[in-house]
Amino acid sequence: MLCTRRTKTLVSTCVILSGMTNIVCLLYVGWITNYVANSGPKVAESGGGGGGGGGEAERKLEEDSKGETLRIIERLDRLESVVNEHIKDAPQKDEDAASSSDSASDPASSLFKHWGHDLGPESRRVALKKFRYYGYNGYLSDRISLTRPIPDLRPDGCRNMSYSSDLPQLSVIFIFVNEALSVLLRSVHTAIQRTPSHLLKEIILVDDHSDSLELKEHLQSFVDETNAQHGPGFIKVVHHSKQEGLIRSRVSGWRAASAPVVALFDAHVEFNIGWAEPILQRIKEDRTRVVSPSFDNIKYDTFEIEEYPLSAQGFDWELWCRYLNPPKSWWTQRNHTAPIRSPALIGCFVVDRKYFEEIGLLDEGMEIYGGENVELGIRVWQCGGSVEVLPCSRIAHIERAHKPYTENLTAHVRRNALRVAEVWMDQYKSHVYMAWNVPLQNSGIDIGDISERKALRSRLQCRPFSWFLSNIYPELRSYSDTVAYGVLKNSLRDDLCLDQGPDTDNIPIMYLCHGMTPQQNVYYTSSQQLHLGVLSPTIDDDDNKCLVDVNSRPRLLECSYAANKHMKLTWTFAQGGSIQNTESQRCLELVESRQSEFSFQLAIQDCTGQKWTITNILTVLPQ
Repeated sequence: MLCTRRTKTLVSTCVILSGMTNIVCLLYVGWITNYVANSGPKVAESGGGGGGGGGEAERKLEEDSKGETLRIIERLDRLESVVNEHIKDAPQKDEDAASSSDSASDPASSLFKHWGHDLGPESRRVALKKFRYYGYNGYLSDRISLTRPIPDLRPDGCRNMSYSSDLPQLSVIFIFVNEALSVLLRSVHTAIQRTPSHLLKEIILVDDHSDSLELKEHLQSFVDETNAQHGPGFIKVVHHSKQEGLIRSRVSGWRAASAPVVALFDAHVEFNIGWAEPILQRIKEDRTRVVSPSFDNIKYDTFEIEEYPLSAQGFDWELWCRYLNPPKSWWTQRNHTAPIRSPALIGCFVVDRKYFEEIGLLDEGMEIYGGENVELGIRVWQCGGSVEVLPCSRIAHIERAHKPYTENLTAHVRRNALRVAEVWMDQYKSHVYMAWNVPLQNSGIDIGDISERKALRSRLQCRPFSWFLSNIYPELRSYSDTVAYGVLKNSLRDDLCLDQGPDTDNIPIMYLCHGMTPQQNVYYTSSQQLHLGVLSPTIDDDDNKCLVDVNSRPRLLECSYAANKHMKLTWTFAQGGSIQNTESQRCLELVESRQSEFSFQLAIQDCTGQKWTITNILTVLPQ
């Protein structure tokens, strides 16, 4: 599952990239380190005390020269942590290198930050090798009981609830590729142990073309032994002759299922007591409900269970899924056992088997992984069903350090997101293109044939996306006032793009154009604001950063803060023309600088006629 509990930080975009792109991203961070150490005055960091009001903030903006050395050290520390996080999360395929590396200096040594201090050198080598292969601590998993007890984290009222005696049976479907055998078996064992036997009809394992020797040697014997105890066909195994990806694997599992209800899960989970009954009760009452349990985290290094707060499941405009605060209507009930209305799903869900087919299954025109959960949630809501999360059903899930499905996951998610936008999002599809910094017309990305999905929407007589935003996901921010977006270039150096620079500095820079979202994403609005960086997903997240003229210095400040303080954040801009602040009448321009690696740096000064261009124009620019 690809979900986050907060807005992605800007520089840490390196984490979701791969291959040579990762290397370029790290070089970019490295260059920023050099830039911070050698550039001119900076905006002071916020202090650690309480609020100082707008005057205090502006005073700090002016005190650029004080404590500069200390601030540089602090920034370098932060940048080092970003690089370390990237290194920790990056998938590693070279097992021999992992075997021979010194764990103290190896990128995956984060495995030993909270665990394994008492291991000898050989055990550390084995543990590190498994970690790099699986993305979690397979060494530790192999030494943990397959039916270990986990804390019952349900709200108190759940323990006293009663359910119908004639709940429908379910098929539990696990999707995997190269999963650690012990993790897979723990998923199966806890499903059997913690699901009432009369409700669990079968377990289906979908092997998406694994090449793990451990799975090949031992999985089938486990299946045979279990079927001998529970009856022929209790566990079914579906093998793919080539890797299809998670999306099509889930559909393969559905095709093999025979119970009235199907539960589709990753194969690195642990079921908690009483997980099934509340879900089956809700589906029995209304077969058009698609239900998700509440998830807790299994830490990938220590395998400790971390309780997650009760959440809905939503998405940002790139269609990465994310956890959300439950809607206000849920809180006003003052009942923590009540179902939580959810705009989308994080990937694991339970659904009536026949209704899933009627609603269109998953979009098999998507590739590999990512976006299918968001698409399903939007489709179910717009086409007459509902999506909810149940606090009384809890399942623990491993959040991997890296994914086995693909090294280039971002490209697949982007393609899938554009496919969703074209079928389901009407005029709001532009928001997805903007978020990915892709031209609305002639994007150059082949999203495949969507005629069948459009026909499905027509046949089901689905509502418009505007209804979904108003009634189901009002927390999602709208950017309908955007009139232009993309990268912003100056004619003096068309190989350089406006860039947000280090996330903690609030100082825009010019850097080599690299196409990595969102550091160089620029959005110009009908209210003449210039946003730089990621589009803030919801009204509950931190605000967007706006370009502001602060004492004739370009700065990036939260748009709402700058507006409330009546700061200089509006700019006139015409394609191929100047960028001029409407209040100071001064222009954003490039000036020569020996301190800059690229011989130019940003300044706000009297206008000299420099020309700027932005990649994509949606409508007539405001004048």
